[in-house]
Amino acid sequence: MRDIQWEYIFDIQLAIESFPYVMQGIWYTLLISLVSMAAGLIISLFLAIARASDRSWLRWPARIYISFMRGVPILIILFMLYFGFPFIGIEFNAVTAALIGFSLNSAAYMAEINRSAIAAVPRGQWESARSLGFSYWLTMRRIVLPQASRIAVPPLTNVLLDLIKASSLAAMITVPEIFQMSRIVAGREMDYMTMFILVALIYWGICSVMTVLQNYLEKRFEKYGEI
Repeated sequence: MRDIQWEYIFDIQLAIESFPYVMQGIWYTLLISLVSMAAGLIISLFLAIARASDRSWLRWPARIYISFMRGVPILIILFMLYFGFPFIGIEFNAVTAALIGFSLNSAAYMAEINRSAIAAVPRGQWESARSLGFSYWLTMRRIVLPQASRIAVPPLTNVLLDLIKASSLAAMITVPEIFQMSRIVAGREMDYMTMFILVALIYWGICSVMTVLQNYLEKRFEKYGEI
């Protein structure tokens, strides 16, 4: 077995010199993650309501959509949008394809989280609202969703962390996010290990900041969102 050449594991000088260039892609990483999270959350609320509906024409399409998106790798979705759709006359640029793909995919996971959170709200809350003459949507907006939000915050934040890490797959369709930028430097300098360690540390830093935000939101909802 050959001796490990530790000097090729992590070149500190290369990492420091390349850091500003790699960080140019952080705006795409955050754009894809945050916009997809927001869009996916909106879509997921409608999916969750449809999934829990008594009407089969709403429930079954939602179930099939959620099953499909949870069962297909996001990379395939991205490839279909970016490389496949042009063959049927629909063309997206790389960033748009990434935003659509991650939004639609994350919505399926968040729909199940929201459905479980809504189901966890005591049934008596619905009955009390009905006795006061509240409509279904008013009950949902004023009573159920505020309580369900407290339950859903931790798992939804985990979805955001997964989105931040999964955004690296956008490099496969040429989005210049931080992983793609690190690949460019790695190919030029022929030092993949250093660049991959560097980008791993950057992702770790971003997710650590988001974890602090998660802890803050949990404490805030625990204080003001008691059920």
